[in-house]
Amino acid sequence: MRYAMAMDTKKCVGCADCVVACQTENNVPEGYCRDWIVENVDGTYPLLDLEIRSERCNHCEDTPCVRTCPTGASHVIEGGIVKVTHEECIGCGACIESCPYDARYFHPDGYVDKCTFCDHRVEAGDTTACVSVCPTEALTFGDLDDSESPITKLLKTRKWKVNAEEAGTKPQVYFLT
Repeated sequence: MRYAMAMDTKKCVGCADCVVACQTENNVPEGYCRDWIVENVDGTYPLLDLEIRSERCNHCEDTPCVRTCPTGASHVIEGGIVKVTHEECIGCGACIESCPYDARYFHPDGYVDKCTFCDHRVEAGDTTACVSVCPTEALTFGDLDDSESPITKLLKTRKWKVNAEEAGTKPQVYFLT
């Protein structure tokens, strides 16, 4: 089992419903977020392209955040989901510095926090909160080892890219283009 997320840049309208759903589902404090919206304009006027992306932890296969954690608080669970055990985190910030995606933040209670792919929902057979509320169905979550899963089919039929590919972390969040 290898969980991943695909984000369709042609469907995302930047409404931020995913951000609000995540904050609500995971009790993220006001002013903080585990996912966010990025708007990127490319080209020269009048030939401009606007790309809107919902971004989060990339749950990398090669995890610098886990390698640099001195206590083992950052770790990988079944399905490749990268998590932080809050009680073991000393808040040193090594994981934040090593993450090429700026996907972690200091929680006001003294530990580092990040997206968990809503593993508590996934364990119960549900999908992530962000996917469940996306009004344009721009987000797809699933198991890449399942050849019949919608995410596997999307990645076989659509062009895609990942963020910071040069970092060599093998991110598991794909942006359909």
